[in-house]
Amino acid sequence: MIAWNRMDTPATPDGFIVSNGRIEATEINISTKLAGRVEEILVDEGDFVTAGQALVRMQTDSLQAQRAEAIAILQQSKQMVASAHSKVAMLLSDLAAAKAVIVQRESELNYSKRRLARYEKAVEQQAVSAQEIDEERTRLLVMEAVLNAAHAQATAVEASIEAAQAEIIGAEYTVIAREATVNRIEADIDDCVLVSPRDGRTQYRIAQPGEVLNAGGRALNVVDLSDVYMTFFLPEAVAGRVALGTEVRLILDAVPEYVVPAEVSFIASTAQFTPKAVETAMEREKLMFRVRARITPELLKKHLQQVKTGLPGVAWIRLDSSYQWPESLSVRVPE
Repeated sequence: MIAWNRMDTPATPDGFIVSNGRIEATEINISTKLAGRVEEILVDEGDFVTAGQALVRMQTDSLQAQRAEAIAILQQSKQMVASAHSKVAMLLSDLAAAKAVIVQRESELNYSKRRLARYEKAVEQQAVSAQEIDEERTRLLVMEAVLNAAHAQATAVEASIEAAQAEIIGAEYTVIAREATVNRIEADIDDCVLVSPRDGRTQYRIAQPGEVLNAGGRALNVVDLSDVYMTFFLPEAVAGRVALGTEVRLILDAVPEYVVPAEVSFIASTAQFTPKAVETAMEREKLMFRVRARITPELLKKHLQQVKTGLPGVAWIRLDSSYQWPESLSVRVPE
């Protein structure tokens, strides 16, 4: 719950405005990508964590089985590629043999043509009978038919080679698809180890080992301690005088002896009504702008153990840089 002190507060020096607020930080929900059972939670509430640190392990028994099945199918697909290559090699051998037969049949046909020509000359000299010349002509026709058959056989083998080469391409694409399936399952297995995306501190354990979570189910809540800020509201008459980077000093109710330096990191682009925490109707009717004052990450790193979210306090904003910070607002932080 957030409220602001009116600008005419007697204790407010000229050139400054004070507003009530609460310390907040960026919260990150550590959630599952896939539905599954929580196997182990590796951190407790309040533990500091680093980016990339494993926080939760989900059960992967079914995914491991899917991976084994996918690897077996992948090996089968690779074997199909090897078989297709062997088939092409065998067909190329058949094609070479068919071409050799064609050469043989062409040689036999040429010999039969020359023999028929000699017989035809012998017929003119009446050295051979008409029956013999008919037999040579028949033999020539048979040789032509055999040669045509050899050509047809070679053509059929060439067509088979083209089909087998197409099978190789299809089998290779199948292997690529099977490899992608294995990679996807392995990625899902990797995603079953939930890691911290940033340095921070575990705030809540939302799930416990043995619980089944849906896809996107939350297991932990982590606070990013590199992005800690106080949220407060300023009236529209004042918000226009505040720019990004404006100096702010924060004083927390829990440790009023410290004055923490900060700077404005966010100003809402549109006004809204003040929160219900403001008691009077007159104040609720005023439009307010939400503002954040961010504590520098360098300072936060030095005092991570002391950082607590939800702490109430006040933010002092310097509206005019020509004014010096009063002694009571000089920076004082733990050693």
